[in-house]
Formats: sequence, C-alpha cells, structure tokens
Amino acid sequence: MRIDEILSKKRTLSFEVFPPKKDGADDKQKLFETIDSLKALNPDFISVTYGASGSSARGSAEIAGHIKSLGIEPLAHITGGPSSPEDIDALSKRIKELKVENVLALRGDKPLEYDSDYCKYFKHASDLESYISKYGFCMGAACYPEGHVESETLYSDLQNLKKKVECGAAFFITQLFYDNAYYYRLVNEARKEGITIPIIPGIMPLTASKNLNKIKSMCGSTVPIELRNMIEVYSKSPASFREVGINYAVYQICDLIAKGAPGVHIYTMNRADTAAEIVSRLNNVVNEFFKAD
Repeated sequence: MRIDEILSKKRTLSFEVFPPKKDGADDKQKLFETIDSLKALNPDFISVTYGASGSSARGSAEIAGHIKSLGIEPLAHITGGPSSPEDIDALSKRIKELKVENVLALRGDKPLEYDSDYCKYFKHASDLESYISKYGFCMGAACYPEGHVESETLYSDLQNLKKKVECGAAFFITQLFYDNAYYYRLVNEARKEGITIPIIPGIMPLTASKNLNKIKSMCGSTVPIELRNMIEVYSKSPASFREVGINYAVYQICDLIAKGAPGVHIYTMNRADTAAEIVSRLNNVVNEFFKAD
C-alpha cells in the first residue's frame, strides 16, 4: 500500500533500520530478527537506508523485499550520491520487481573520505525524484527542522522543499531533532509557502552519551538546555542515561501528537528493544491516536 494512502486515513507509526556493514549471514540474520521484533509493534511502514551505490544498495533492496514479504510496507531509500542513471535504473527496477511501492529519494551527504565529484549526475534530491518518477513509486523526501546545513536561510531551504513537492514528493520525513519548536516552525513556514503534504517528524532516542557528539556532527541538531542538564547529570550512569533518553523521546512524541503531527518515524539504530520500550510507554496514545478514521 502507498504511504500517502495510509497517511490519508491515519497517523503513521514507522521505524528505520540500516543494513549490516558486512554481508555475513550472521549479520543479516540479526537484522532479520530485529525486523521481526519491530513487526510485533505493528508499524505502518519500515524504512531501509543505504549509503552509496553498488552492493550496499542492492542489499537494501533485498531487505525491503523481505519486509514486504512479512506483510509490512517497506520504504526503500534511493540515494543519488555518486550513482549513475544506469545504477538508479537497475535499483529502481529491482525495487519494482520486489513489489515495493514506496521510496525515499535522497541526494545523500558526501562521506568525508570521498574525494571525487560525489553528485555527478544528481546534484539535488529533486533531480533524482524527477528521474525516477517514471517508475510510479510513492515518493517521500527528507526535510530539516533546523534547515539544511548547506542552505543560507530557512526561506531558501523551503524553496528546495517546494521543488521536491513539484518533482513528486508525497510526504516528508524530517531529520532527527530534540527541540520540538523547530519542527513546529518548519511546519508553519512550509504551510505559508503552500507546502501541504504531510511532514512526519523523525525521532532518534538518545540512549548513550557517546552518541551525542556523533549526532551533533552528523546533523547539527540543537540540544535543549533541559536535555543538556540531564545529560550532564546522568552521563556517567549508562542505565540511567538510557532511561532518560527514552523518557525524553516519549515526551517529544506525546507533544508532537498532541499538536497535530501526522505520525512519528523512529530512527531505531537497529535497536528493536529501544523501539519496543518507547511504544510500550506510548501504548494508550498509539491505540487512541494512531487508529484509522
């Protein structure tokens, strides 16, 4: 089922997983076990990331196919990056063969170790969207509550979002954030610019202090003072820190749903136990506010 059709009927609960860095059978089996655990939480869809083109992309497509075989809607990522049109065609055709209907079209961020022209063929996500529109996917796109790091202003970033919509995006999923005020600002300003498609907030539970610097360098997300204070107090106690991170994610989600968010997308980091704990604490909210109209 197309994700835009699901969003027209209800709020969505979704998760994101990433393929194992190695192609070993044990690593793949571990991911399949994670997906089985996530299935038990009744998500509306599960997205599958990949980095560059090549075997990693093909592996992600196969994982998306596996998710589909379990009766869950997959959201397969397609990243322009260094991919050629031939690469994108081969991947898109394979995704279609697997009967996957939904894709997330991304430009991709250039890895630090990548020296050559990273985006030779698809300079922007909208270019990729235009190219793959011939395959008839339901296309999602990324957006950034605090603005993309390469955009000079929020207004210029909003113009890029408008272009993504014009090129076929049916919904957005945001980059992770920890201050809900940025999400509300993004939605309000997007609506003023005539962007009416659903904007699903992306939440990544901060469950280990060692991940904080990585998250900040990856997307530059602002960490609110109340969360920073808790990080400082609990950073030396892993169990307490994990509890604080899960509680904060639950708070974010409760606030977002209360203020009209069309669903929530949880970046699981392949930790099904974390996703399960969040959903358990939100059991009544999910049962009441995520049901079909």
